[in-house]
Amino acid sequence: MNHPNVILAEKPLQNNLGDGYLKFQLNQQTAAILAMNHTQEAVILPVEAITPMPNMPGCILGLMNWRSRIIWAIDLPRMLNLEAIDTRRQQYNVIVIKVESLLLGLVVQEIKGTTKILVDEIHSPIGQVASSLVPYLRGCVVQQEEILLALDAQAIVQSSILRSD
Repeated sequence: MNHPNVILAEKPLQNNLGDGYLKFQLNQQTAAILAMNHTQEAVILPVEAITPMPNMPGCILGLMNWRSRIIWAIDLPRMLNLEAIDTRRQQYNVIVIKVESLLLGLVVQEIKGTTKILVDEIHSPIGQVASSLVPYLRGCVVQQEEILLALDAQAIVQSSILRSD
């Protein structure tokens, strides 16, 4: 009879921890988070490590080698219609994400680290952010007087901007 009580006591504790997210700056004004279950790695690469490709949308910086795999590097702020990454930089901060079997390198201004967020803390982005951002968001989180955009990795990977077909 004690056993069910133990399980009930453990479950709220697990939920209180929240889900893991990678926190980063898209640009000077905009902070964002991405679920850790889609995040493979955060790396800093020299600009030369990304090979530009001709005739690509402006947000596609080019191809990069990640763990012996060639993947696309995307200027995430530019893709989201925000201020683009400064291409005069010496290095890029890249978040490698994986959705199903698709890998993508997201170039952001700065990687801040990890954070835990409860599902209840993620609120609707409608009315809080530009409508052009909404399709790429799971919601917004207010944390220490800062609004974090909770990005949807699946929506980013499946974006029509990245499709050639």
